[in-house]
Amino acid sequence: MLSPPPVVIGDWDEHSEPIKLPDGVEVLKGISVSAGVVRGPARVFLSVDSEEEVLPGEILVAPFTDPGWTPYFIPAAGIVMDMGGMLSHGSIIAREYGIPAVVNVGPATRIITTGQLVEVDGDRGEVRILDSE
Repeated sequence: MLSPPPVVIGDWDEHSEPIKLPDGVEVLKGISVSAGVVRGPARVFLSVDSEEEVLPGEILVAPFTDPGWTPYFIPAAGIVMDMGGMLSHGSIIAREYGIPAVVNVGPATRIITTGQLVEVDGDRGEVRILDSE
């Protein structure tokens, strides 16, 4: 999957080195968009076309969301998105459903893996990785 950097200055070469992730990352910071704190296993999706499902109590981790993602929110205990802001679709739906959510986390979908225990702190805008699998 092609992952361009968050900011491109000048020409972007899609064949350049992949973005380096910091070693030992345990707390990811983002924007708090829906209050509450919840822990659960992560379910990482890179596309809404996945055949997988979010199981009750899991934390949905996605690059972004749009209306096509809404069914995934129903069983989710928490939401984490790489991109987004207070008025993004996922943020609004998370608040409507009362699901703790943190957006604009950056490389969450490349750091967190499905099954890892994570804590979404929608009050502080933080996502903690509680196990390193």
